[in-house]
Amino acid sequence: MPKVDMRERREMSADRGRGSVAAQLVPFRLRMLGRRLSAFGGSMARMPVPGFGRLAVVVLGATGFYGMTLGGHTVSVIDEIALPLGFSIETIDVSGNAETSEIDVLQALWMTGAQSLPSLDPDAARQTLEAMPWIEKASVSKTYPDRVAIALTERRPFAIWQKGRELFVVDAAGREIVPYAANRFQNLPFVVGSGAGNRAAKFLDDLEVLPELRARVKAYIRVGDRRWDLRLENGVTIRLPEEGAVEAAAEVARMDRDLGLLSRDILVVDMRIEDRMVIRLTPEALVRRDAALKERDKIIKRSSKEKPA
Repeated sequence: MPKVDMRERREMSADRGRGSVAAQLVPFRLRMLGRRLSAFGGSMARMPVPGFGRLAVVVLGATGFYGMTLGGHTVSVIDEIALPLGFSIETIDVSGNAETSEIDVLQALWMTGAQSLPSLDPDAARQTLEAMPWIEKASVSKTYPDRVAIALTERRPFAIWQKGRELFVVDAAGREIVPYAANRFQNLPFVVGSGAGNRAAKFLDDLEVLPELRARVKAYIRVGDRRWDLRLENGVTIRLPEEGAVEAAAEVARMDRDLGLLSRDILVVDMRIEDRMVIRLTPEALVRRDAALKERDKIIKRSSKEKPA
């Protein structure tokens, strides 16, 4: 069991009796160490003066320990000592940013509260940066006396996702990056519906085997988070089954190559029933069809009347 001499016991008792702030904030043994270091300081005057770099490290280390002991003021305490010694953050190198401006990066760095290199916590700075919309990964490194290097990896926009009445730019994993802004990312695939954001990447990859069809798709619509509809640029909708969607789409593409299916006056190509293609005509095509049927019936009736008995 550690021994405590009587002088320490008397001083501990006196401190408790006074109820001083120091007694509440700083452990007794730490204060005793401070007193002994102060007494030792007199003899230090007779010793050789250490170099500036070593002295700075000692001072900064002691200051940081003192600040952490008092609690909650570590950064400001270290900055007060480090700034006059020439350790202020003067140069910040940012790389890997395309969508994130350097001003936003600097503002995020200042949010950590550090003004000097010794007080900057690279891990805290990294977490602050990775909380920004476009940034997926960040690394922060310090080079003394005054330089910070920040390397960023940004999320890659994959699609525009319509969720309800809102539009978001999402990455391949379906994670929302930022709200969609007009006139930007217009060449990204447009996906619609619940579950479309995080399921679109695999589906679009599977459709790479049908480049002619993919080039004509205006929107990929997720229905009931079970299956897909393809809305083409000419307004035709291809309804794909829950299972075998790519195979069904390939059959539609084959019919289009052979018969020009998708260029006709049709509204829907329904592939949901196995081994069957159901086609719905446009309203204009229905009118023309009905007129053609009536004209055919007239011709048949006229022909039957003119037929000799």
